[in-house]
Amino acid sequence: MIVRDIEDIKGSEREVHDPNGNWVSRRMILRDDGMSFSFHETIIKAGSKTHIHYQNHLEAVYCVAGNGMIEDLGTGVVHRIHDGVVYALNEHDDHYLYGGTEDMRMICVFNPPLSGHEVHDENGVYPLE
Repeated sequence: MIVRDIEDIKGSEREVHDPNGNWVSRRMILRDDGMSFSFHETIIKAGSKTHIHYQNHLEAVYCVAGNGMIEDLGTGVVHRIHDGVVYALNEHDDHYLYGGTEDMRMICVFNPPLSGHEVHDENGVYPLE
């Protein structure tokens, strides 16, 4: 059984900061935990804009606080995000994620699982390790 407290992850090597300051990802379950997914709490900063294109991973995201938007770069469609909204990047969707008027608190699941230190490259991609 794995039991972790988010307070123990804050400030540890499992807390990863975007080099551009747009997000903080607290990686609670990682590849080395032996699960078929990784599980994260991610804070998207208010007023931020992040290009993301997970070519190597599928991700599901559930917003539990705050607000923002996601823009599908393939279709141009923009969806509002707020507490209670889930989205799934089931087709490796190229998108922009916008922080709204307040920070968004997101719960994220990745498959395959992340190792823990990934940040987006210049194309918005996490490498496959």
